[in-house]
Amino acid sequence: MTINDLEPKIVFGNFYGITRQPRPSKHEEKIRAYLLDWAKKRGIEAFADEPGNVIMRVPATPGYEDLKGVILQGHMDMVPQKNSDVIHDFETDPIETWVDGDWLKAKGTTLGADNGLGLALAMAILESKDVRHGPIELLATYDEETGMTGANTLKPGILKGDILINLDSETEGELYIGCAGGLDATATSTYWRRTIPKGYVCYSLTVKGFKGGHSGLDINLYRANANKVSARLIYALVEKVGAKLVKMEGGTLRNAIPRECFSSVYIPGNKIKKASRTVNAIFAEIKEEYCITDPDCMCIFEPCDNPDKKYVDDDAALRFIRAIQACPNGVERMSDQMPGLVETSNNMAMVKIADGRFSVSCLLRSSVDSAKNQLADRIDSVFSLAGAKVKFSGGYSGWAPNSASPILHTMKKVYTDMFGKEPAIVAVHAGLECGILSGAYPHWDMVSCGPTLMSPHSPDERAFIPSVQKVWDFLKAVLEVIPKV
Repeated sequence: MTINDLEPKIVFGNFYGITRQPRPSKHEEKIRAYLLDWAKKRGIEAFADEPGNVIMRVPATPGYEDLKGVILQGHMDMVPQKNSDVIHDFETDPIETWVDGDWLKAKGTTLGADNGLGLALAMAILESKDVRHGPIELLATYDEETGMTGANTLKPGILKGDILINLDSETEGELYIGCAGGLDATATSTYWRRTIPKGYVCYSLTVKGFKGGHSGLDINLYRANANKVSARLIYALVEKVGAKLVKMEGGTLRNAIPRECFSSVYIPGNKIKKASRTVNAIFAEIKEEYCITDPDCMCIFEPCDNPDKKYVDDDAALRFIRAIQACPNGVERMSDQMPGLVETSNNMAMVKIADGRFSVSCLLRSSVDSAKNQLADRIDSVFSLAGAKVKFSGGYSGWAPNSASPILHTMKKVYTDMFGKEPAIVAVHAGLECGILSGAYPHWDMVSCGPTLMSPHSPDERAFIPSVQKVWDFLKAVLEVIPKV
């Protein structure tokens, strides 16, 4: 069985078309052209606005002209993550999918169901001939994953509808009415490189096999951060055997929990056995600590070559490694308002120490702006004490829940009538675009829903096939009973 055999075919057919288009964040040219061509072939009004969002429109089904206009919204880009042994260029290669029982997966890469399946559902609504609805618009934003740029640049007055249904949440049976805000932090510095004295041997230190995942949705699973693990090992080598740091590089995206980190160090020739024992002993402790969340993690410590014979100045190396260890990471506080929901967190996403430059990139999230700002001050303090400069950017506030929302009431009733149970009404510790979009369109009534996805932002990303049919049926039923103007 392949993706083209899955039901509902109209949805999975559109998703298959999307998987053939390379679309990492900030490289949406091909998916944008594909969407515009798709609409043209079907006689659907479509255009790209000045920033680069794609907007489509279809008129109401005859007899449903008095319903309020609905905007179905998702984003074009996807998170480009792959296993280290997989050859894949996200800017040129399509995503290869396969069916594993009830799950749709990709072959060693992210699947892009976040948010390709949401777009596919919206496209299916627009082209279907048996869905009854009022006026419908599709809003496909760009660069959601690395900055929410498309949402931030959307101009008022382009969209005509009154109700926004965001299709970017990832658990069927849940209706989302709030999300966390975010803030990027980047710490940078420079350092002197020294020539290694005689008698030292260069060793590579690789940690991998960690599960990683979405830095918002999976942060409460308390998975290991590969950057933190590496810093812990390097610190021990520096303290116990006098190792000298050559370089360190881990993580690739601000919104993905780091799964791998690659470092190299110089070890005194007479302390190689002690260095190996130190690494083995500490990593054994780490494996025990994360035996449930990251059972497949591994550490490889072996000789390597460093042609230029340079290392990081000892003082700088110790300052940087200590700062990486001290930097807040993971869940900071759980919500007092919604039990089980993370309020505030940080993902120490990317670390790079190489060629005389040091950088650490973090993504802070919180549903409380003051808590987010306090966490930012703490991160600034840690890296400032290490001699680095910290720059904050891309900040946005969360989406405040509105339990009195008319569209929420409608969707809750439809779901209960269809499936015999009430949907969960929740907020999410991730960045949905609803809060940003409401800045340009404050009158919009908004809810988010979607099919069930697991492990987004990692190569383990997978979509639960039966949930797509449920969301498709639910969405069609909701559009038929949208409140009247």
